[in-house]
Amino acid sequence: MTLARNKLYSILFIACLAGYIWLYFSITKNITENKSVDVCLIKHVTNIPCPSCGSTRSVISLTKGDFIGALNFNPIGYLVAIIMLIAPIWIISDTIKRTKTLFNFYLKIETYLKRPKIAIPLILLVIINWIWNITKGL
Repeated sequence: MTLARNKLYSILFIACLAGYIWLYFSITKNITENKSVDVCLIKHVTNIPCPSCGSTRSVISLTKGDFIGALNFNPIGYLVAIIMLIAPIWIISDTIKRTKTLFNFYLKIETYLKRPKIAIPLILLVIINWIWNITKGL
């Protein structure tokens, strides 16, 4: 089951907007230095960090030019930052031009990621990242 174009664009745009708002809030409140922020539902309930814990701090470190710090917080932060930069521009471009290049890209990536030769290594990378988050005590 795939998402419709407008639904995908809406979800991505709202997620990016929420990310920008959270990023602004985090930067203005210096959350990177304060590790007591607990927004992860999994960590809040289980006291175990999820695979994406530290992504916000990673993106904040990227905005400050601390690329090594961002990698240490969570490598997934790099992926989040790239999506937050590219997706809104691509969505606006597709909307203005009345095309669906982002949607077609999404469909190709979705099909590609369903291949076991790709999916299994990616799942293993997420599990390794999760174990790393647990051992770091995020």
